[in-house]
Amino acid sequence: MAARSWRGVDAKAASGSAPDLTVEGRSAPRPAACSSEGRQLGRRHRLRRSAEYLRCYRQGRKRHGSLVTIHVHPNEAAAARLGITASRKVGKAVVRHRAKRRVREVFRCWEGRAQLSGLDVVVHLKPPAGRAGFAELRAELEELLSRLAAWNSGGRHQEKW
Repeated sequence: MAARSWRGVDAKAASGSAPDLTVEGRSAPRPAACSSEGRQLGRRHRLRRSAEYLRCYRQGRKRHGSLVTIHVHPNEAAAARLGITASRKVGKAVVRHRAKRRVREVFRCWEGRAQLSGLDVVVHLKPPAGRAGFAELRAELEELLSRLAAWNSGGRHQEKW
């Protein structure tokens, strides 16, 4: 058995190939990387004030999934803005923050984000979201966001999304 470094790469074989990410017989798949530009959601792409969240909750429309509830309200900005909430029912702080990072990454890398321009989107995590894997959370979010984009592109208030 070859010696392994902390990165899981054979220490003696320093080839230019990708490192072997298997640990104890399990592979650690990495999510498909999105473009490197815009590695973070800037301030103009985030909801920051509690009044903005409350406007989405009280005056906006919502859709439920098994892991998240999405609240949407039109905004004055040209770009879509994202807000994420998670109660303590989701899990302890580490679990909540991990789930929020996952939602942020799905939103950041989603190809249809430009179709959501002019909307404030609040994603509220339900308790099962803390136990869900990244792929499951991404699939549900992308499905809900796709429905939202179709609704937004075709006469906002004329049809139900």
